[in-house]
Amino acid sequence: MSNSVFLLDFAALVVRFLTRRFIWEYDPTLESTYRHQANIDDEVVTMEILDTAGQEDIQQKEGHMRWGDGFIVVYDITDRGSFEEVAPLRTLLEEVKKPKNVPLVLVGNKSDLDHVRQVPTEEGERLAAEMACAFYECSACADEGGAVAEAFHELCREVRRRKAVQGKARRRSSTTHVKQAINKMLTKISS
Repeated sequence: MSNSVFLLDFAALVVRFLTRRFIWEYDPTLESTYRHQANIDDEVVTMEILDTAGQEDIQQKEGHMRWGDGFIVVYDITDRGSFEEVAPLRTLLEEVKKPKNVPLVLVGNKSDLDHVRQVPTEEGERLAAEMACAFYECSACADEGGAVAEAFHELCREVRRRKAVQGKARRRSSTTHVKQAINKMLTKISS
């Protein structure tokens, strides 16, 4: 199974997920694409991960959104402004990706900096509930408990679930169309 994962502007989380290390210095303005295989629930999953570096204009952002199967939206718990950007981003995502209800995981990063927190955990949980998505707080710097990897894995699970539901809906729809076509032919033959 292959999933395209879109990550908004947190290269440090991607590096933590891919290498299990934190890098102190990197260029946060570089857009990067990574390919990664993981075993999730006894299934090998290949992910293509795009870190947009937050530098894109609206057309680039829409193009990135069309590319992804699932999305990790990250805000910085020490930056109220980054949290306030989540809802408009979700609205744009739903406009670009139709039908709505896109696989999404909300992540509050920098949980190791609780002493300068501007966004309480409860607000993140409440927003995730409104968006009907999973929520994680983690730290790319000190990923105790593996929450970074779990966020990526949960997104892959959600993409898998939605693809399965869509596949069943399509199969039923195809069967219905075939039955209707056969009934039309039989009606014409009978007339």
